[in-house]
Amino acid sequence: MIEAVIFDLDGTLIHLPVDYKKLLQEIKNITKKSNLRPLADAVSKLDEKTRKEVFKAWDNAELAAASKMKVNNEGIRIYKKFSQKPTALVTMQGKALVKITLERLRLSFNFIATRENSLDRVKQLKHAARKLKTQFQNILFVGNTEGDFLAAKKVGCHFLWVKNDKS
Repeated sequence: MIEAVIFDLDGTLIHLPVDYKKLLQEIKNITKKSNLRPLADAVSKLDEKTRKEVFKAWDNAELAAASKMKVNNEGIRIYKKFSQKPTALVTMQGKALVKITLERLRLSFNFIATRENSLDRVKQLKHAARKLKTQFQNILFVGNTEGDFLAAKKVGCHFLWVKNDKS
């Protein structure tokens, strides 16, 4: 039985048109590294000072894209369907964008994990489950990527793919 639901943000509840090509170049300039794939892994290995610089650039790119943010109707429909259950948000987006998004869309969660908390989706899910006080077999994770699916599979929670409707 589903007791709690965890949502991803970008691609699941919203579509955020970040210029990742430009952002990646900026991160390469900050880090002086050319190989940053996968990005979350590369950033997680940076020293704290450099990571803060990268997060600032990442925040700026997200905030620049925020005015062009689109709602993913399928994700919002699922959010509403489970609105009476405890919910969490796990995202690789930053706190600044999350705050704007939640205010704009009038969404709320019992727990939120952003990239500032962890750049590892499995760790984000584990932390959310602890905060929701729910066993993984009773959690539904709603996401839109293979990485989301694999993280759900690794921790043993249910997974629901959200279509990319880009409304």
